[in-house]
Amino acid sequence: MRLRGRKGTREQIERQTDLVVLNPQHWKGRWAERFGNDRPIHVELGMGKGKFISEMSVLHPDINFIGIDVYDELIRRASEKARAAAGREDGGAPENLALVMLNVERIEEAFAEGEIERIYLNFSDPWPKKRHAKRRLTHPAFVRKYVRLLNDRGEIHFKTDSLPFFEFSLNSFADLGLTMRNITMDLYKNGEPPGNVMTEYEMKFREKGQPICRVEVVVGETALRQHADRLKHLWD
Repeated sequence: MRLRGRKGTREQIERQTDLVVLNPQHWKGRWAERFGNDRPIHVELGMGKGKFISEMSVLHPDINFIGIDVYDELIRRASEKARAAAGREDGGAPENLALVMLNVERIEEAFAEGEIERIYLNFSDPWPKKRHAKRRLTHPAFVRKYVRLLNDRGEIHFKTDSLPFFEFSLNSFADLGLTMRNITMDLYKNGEPPGNVMTEYEMKFREKGQPICRVEVVVGETALRQHADRLKHLWD
């Protein structure tokens, strides 16, 4: 996919040093320094126009959010969403948000092992043709990278409208021996889930009545222990 941007887009995002990071490799292992605190870091891979990550950053000021995409035009659009979501008179962005231009294939160049607490994969390209399976962001080759970058509380939250892609992803997680919870093939069957924030795509799909699939993957040791404790209490 190629995205046509406005003239001067690159120059516009280059000026937004308070929000946009074009050299994420510089901050590898030092994102706490970039944010000025050691709060948990949540990353959305393939943020699109930035609605989800912008709203999440405002709703959860105690968490640092990073939205990643490969297209400068999407970074520009996301920057507009971020500043609008912040609602500041000076037009400033949320202080706990960074927008990063990076190809996800190179994610290990931007983060150190254990630096991320949560990864969001929202409506990633399903790459439906079998010969393109390795490009899917839930392919085992990608997931192994995520696991290395996640800390002891690490989780992956995945949403898609594509049932074949969802089934592929569940098998990918299972093949790597990962623990899954809250698996659903119709997220809105029983109404609005608590704390849910929708992406632009998700809003369109929901309006059409198209089911949304979702799963949470528990990766880190502390997260796994807490998950096991919750299950124990349910059965006791």
